[in-house]
Order: sequence, then structure tokens, then C-alpha cells
Amino acid sequence: MHAYRTHNCGALRAHDAGSSVRLSGWIHRKRDHGGVLFIDLRDHFGLTQIVVGPGSPAFETLDRARLESVVTITGDAVAREGGAVNANLATGDIEVRAQTVTIQSAATELPLPVAGDAEYPEDIRLKYRFLDLRRERLHANMMLRSNVIASLRRRMIDQGFTEFQTPILTASSPEGARDYLVPSRVHPGKFYALPQAPQMFKQLLMVAGFDRYFQIAPCFRDEDARADRSPGEFYQLDFEMSFVTQDDVFAAIEPVLAGVFEENAGFGGRTPWAVTQGAFPRIPYAESMLKYGNDKPDLRNPLVIQDVTEHFRGSGFGLFAKMVEAGNVVRAIPSPGTAEKSRKFFDDMNDWARAEGYAGLGYVTRKGGEFGGPIAKNHGEAGIQAVYDQLGLGPDDGCFFAAGKEPQAAKLAGLARTRVGQELGLIEQNVFKFCWIVDFPMFEYDEDAKKIDFSHNPFSMPQGELEALETQDPLTIKAYQYDIVCNGVELSSGAIRNHRPEIMYKAFEIAGYSAADVDANFSGMINAFKFGAPPHGGSAPGVDRMVMLIADEPNIREVVVFPMNQKAEDLMMNAPAPATMKQLRELHIRTVD
Repeated sequence: MHAYRTHNCGALRAHDAGSSVRLSGWIHRKRDHGGVLFIDLRDHFGLTQIVVGPGSPAFETLDRARLESVVTITGDAVAREGGAVNANLATGDIEVRAQTVTIQSAATELPLPVAGDAEYPEDIRLKYRFLDLRRERLHANMMLRSNVIASLRRRMIDQGFTEFQTPILTASSPEGARDYLVPSRVHPGKFYALPQAPQMFKQLLMVAGFDRYFQIAPCFRDEDARADRSPGEFYQLDFEMSFVTQDDVFAAIEPVLAGVFEENAGFGGRTPWAVTQGAFPRIPYAESMLKYGNDKPDLRNPLVIQDVTEHFRGSGFGLFAKMVEAGNVVRAIPSPGTAEKSRKFFDDMNDWARAEGYAGLGYVTRKGGEFGGPIAKNHGEAGIQAVYDQLGLGPDDGCFFAAGKEPQAAKLAGLARTRVGQELGLIEQNVFKFCWIVDFPMFEYDEDAKKIDFSHNPFSMPQGELEALETQDPLTIKAYQYDIVCNGVELSSGAIRNHRPEIMYKAFEIAGYSAADVDANFSGMINAFKFGAPPHGGSAPGVDRMVMLIADEPNIREVVVFPMNQKAEDLMMNAPAPATMKQLRELHIRTVD
């Protein structure tokens, strides 16, 4: 018999009854029923119930053992009888009558329980992450993550992509988020940077002639944590393709993403969630900002924002009329089926908008065809009916209004759309809805710097190429840039790349950079392009965010094995930590308090 186990803790079935078995695992739960000890023994694969009678030589040892001690138990598999069968457990038809036990590792008192779903403070969970990972939900999430990555890799290879690994120690980039810097011992005063993404390297692989590249790539950015973004590091499905149009990129990655989500749609034994079928919808950036108030729309929400600015020009509702004359806009957020809602629902929405830092959220109520609220009273019934006709609203529907400068009004309307959809229970459940956001503006005006700057990605090909850069108002130029969005979460940005040096120099010139600046900051890429570069493009969907969506977790830390806290600290390994004086001297570094 094997030293530790003949079976794992999820393997035994009814046909194993009568066998002598050996199991190893952690003591998950203990129950004493009238002097008979019942133990749930757990390993990676599942649970098996162990029964120990008072006459067994194993009784005293197991009775003293704390929860989460690691033990090896030898005994007989016995069929459970009648009501003792546990249909919710894969091994529920049998139990093991323990004969001997060996304590492999005794556990001390636990800082947090493993059994059960009780919530514990984040700092405790992260400090003792190895215990947290023993819990059923977290353990399942990490197995899901592994399955997703394996599925992505398999599907990309099936699509003709080749996996390459790009450098981790590289040069700092002046674009994007803050870098993590690594000092060089052999080059005093010089630093490597950890890659924010393999962007330049994957483009150089296309220049090198490899045609289709992918990598499950680690990326490092020194930025603050968010619910859908880990501080420090994250992983993405990085890919690039040569001799492709935007349509080719979409056609290659859509079946990969849809397939991975479909494959794992029944995660955790739930009824499988539906996944967008066929080509993902494509929504121009300007349309998304108008209809949804952001560039990552949640299409599960049926509400569509509309511009109603002209309805209030010269209106009897003086506040909006004055704002419109001053060049502001008014956006309407439909609120269907609110006849049974009290006035408090609308006032609470207004208070919420103020708490978000806005002046407020106007509204119109309607019940049985009768309008209510100060906007309706001052604007007039005919005027409000015209707004309702545009929105397609009925006699028992309400409406909210966001007014202000276009960016602020759009943002408030987008936030209100989400909140109204949630409050009214309109968000479609158990579905993954994908879309592409396309036609991003190439440039934007930076109010702080008082200059034109890149709006999305400086290495994207402008639509219209060099002619557009030379003849169009820069703020009207669109780029071959696109985002993949699922359920309101941006999975990645991507683009057809600018592979021609003359177009790159001109694009950077418009943004205020000289040719010398481009040569100095992006020498590796610009020099390579001068030796013949294919048209190419790609994207990089975030692996962590995909797993978070599939697992239906609200925070990305629940799907990362060893995450940092919101302050970018690893509480388990005590990082970051001070360096020793010897280390600092070797790196030619002096710290300043």
C-alpha cells in the first residue's frame, strides 16, 4: 500500500465498499456524535467522511488533533445506509472506518477558519493567503483560472498562433503608467524597467517575420488598485498578427474569447450563462459615449441615453435653458415602469448624484399619463411629451436628466443609467455580452497642458493614414483602435499599428514631439520599421478580468493566487521591504529619508 494514499479524498464511490484504503489530507471538520467521531478529510480533489469509534486506536489521536492538521488515515471503505447517504457529496455513498492514523503535520490555532464562507478582514486573508486558498470558493476560483489559461493557450494555437516569451527586464517607456524600475549592478546609475506590456517586443516579432504571436504575458504597472485591476502586476493574453486588417483581428480573437467563456459558463455547477453568439457588436466610440455615457458599455442594461438638448433651448425651465445657451448639453436617461415608485426614489437619485460630486440629477415623474416634478411644471406638458416621444416612454415611465458640459453630462448620465438599471432590476442576468468599441479619436485636447495629445495609443494607425494627418483637423481624425468589452468591463485595448516611420513622425509632431524625441524614446521600434515592417495589429485581453467575470466575483483579488493589498503590499511575504546596506552598495544606491 502506498505510504500516503491509495485514493484521493474525492475518489471513493459505492463500488469501493469493502476495500482497505489509505487517505491523506487536512482535517476539515470534526463532529462528536455520542462518542463516535466524524471527520471530513479534505484534499485538492474533495472530501471523504471518516468515522472513528471510541474503541479505535485512532480515536484519541484524531480527537486531540486540531482542524487543518494533515493526517494519513488507513481504514475500510464502508457503504452508507439509507438516510446517511449524502447526495451533495461526490463521495457521499461511502465512509471510511479509521483503523490507524498518522499525524503528518499538526496545525496550531487558526487565524481564520477554512470551513464555511464567513467573511474575514482583507488584511487577515492576505497575510494568511495559503489558508484562504484552502477555502472552497477560492480554491475553485484558482482552478478556474488555470482552466481559462489552458483553454486560451489551446485555442490560440489552434488559430495558428505561436507562443513566444518576451523580456522582463527592459527599457523604461515615457508613455503610459509609472514603471517599476530595477537598478543595474554593472551599470551604476542606470535602471531597467519591468514591462508595462510587451507592446514593442510583439511588434518587433512581426517585423522579424513570425506572423502570429501570442503569450500569456505578465505586465507590471505602478498604479493604484481598483476592483478590476490589481496593483503591481497582472496577466494578459497578448497577441499580434501580420498582414491583417481590423476585421481580421476581430475574426481571430472572437471565437477564442467566446469559446473560453462558453467552456466555463457553468462554473461552480450553476446553470450555464449565455454568451454572445456570432460576431460581436461594433459600437463607434462617439455612439457609445452618447448612448451609454462611457466607452465600456454594459449591454445587459437595456436603457439607452439620448441627447435632448434642443428640447430645452428657450425652454420655460430656466435652469436648463440658460445652460443650453451657454453651450452645455442635456442628456436623458429613461426610467421605465416607475409609476409605483414614490417621490423618494427620484429624490434619492438626485441626492446620489450630488454625493458623486455633481450639481444634481433632474427628473420627471409620470403616473397614469400625468407628469410631475418641477421640470415638467416649468417646461410644459407639450414640451415634456415631445421628450417622451423621442425616448419612446409611456404613461407610467419616469425620466432623469443630466445637464452640463458634454464630458461631465455624459459621465453622469452613464453612471445614472447603471444605477437606474440596477435599482429597477433591469440588468439581464446570467449572460456574458461582448462588444467592440471602435473608431476612437486619434487625438484629444489636453486642457491642463493646453495642447493636442494622443487620446488612446500613440502607435496606432490613423484612419486615412498620412493624408489625414496632413489635411484634417487633428481632433477629427479617428484611429484604428478598438476595445473589447464584456458586461461593462474593458478586457483590453488594441489597434492596427502604425508601421510606417513617416506616419509615426507626423503623428508625434502633431502631439508636440520632435523627430529627435521619437528617435530617442522609441529607437528600437522606429529603427526596425526602417528595415521593412508588415502591416500588423493585435490586442491583449486581460486574463484576470476574464476569470473575474466568469467566476462572477466583484473583486479581482478573488481570482489572483497571491495578490497584493490596495497599497501594493504583499502582507504574506512582507514586501516591499528595506534593502540591506550591502545590497544598496552593490547597486550604487543611497536612500534619502
